[in-house]
Amino acid sequence: MSEHYYSKKPQIESNPRHFKFNLLGNSLQFETDRGVFSKSEVDFGSRTLIESFQMPETDGAVFDIGCGYGPIGLAIAKQYPDRIVYMMDVNERAVLLAKKNAEMNGIQNVRIFESDGVTSVDREIEAAAILTNPPIRAGKEVIFKFYDEAYERLVPNGELWVVIQKKQGAPSTVAHLEENFAEVEIVEKKKGYWIIKAKKYGRNV
Repeated sequence: MSEHYYSKKPQIESNPRHFKFNLLGNSLQFETDRGVFSKSEVDFGSRTLIESFQMPETDGAVFDIGCGYGPIGLAIAKQYPDRIVYMMDVNERAVLLAKKNAEMNGIQNVRIFESDGVTSVDREIEAAAILTNPPIRAGKEVIFKFYDEAYERLVPNGELWVVIQKKQGAPSTVAHLEENFAEVEIVEKKKGYWIIKAKKYGRNV
């Protein structure tokens, strides 16, 4: 299959659907569609990442790389209204859905736009935390590029949070992150999914 949810312009015919989902104690409404990741419900990996995440104490924005229709970024934005959450995806259909879902849930502390990784995010914007449920089908080279770009955009002591299945490359993700980050920790292992937290060096290093 040549097309997948990492495609910029999904060619599969649109067939929107709606559902409600409880995330971090908040009932959120979502519109999803064909051609985006996990269109039927909030996937288990994303839910586990949302539930495991703890906001770093350092100041800064939050990035959701590969936001899809928005469950991770919107759940975090709802929970932390004092933070601006930048949500980005290469998939045009996903970006439109994420914008709809932000509006539908009355979540205003988000900025949602089309971007391959963080390339379209203003260089002056620094993140205290970056979350990603990376697009496995895009390949290891693309995913590792996400990680490396994330490191550059984090403030000192900022954190990258990743959810990835063991069988789809969690051990190699840990090994790659250990090349750059000061601390790499497996926060959670559940049903084959690993939640990995990687902390950037502080200013005194």
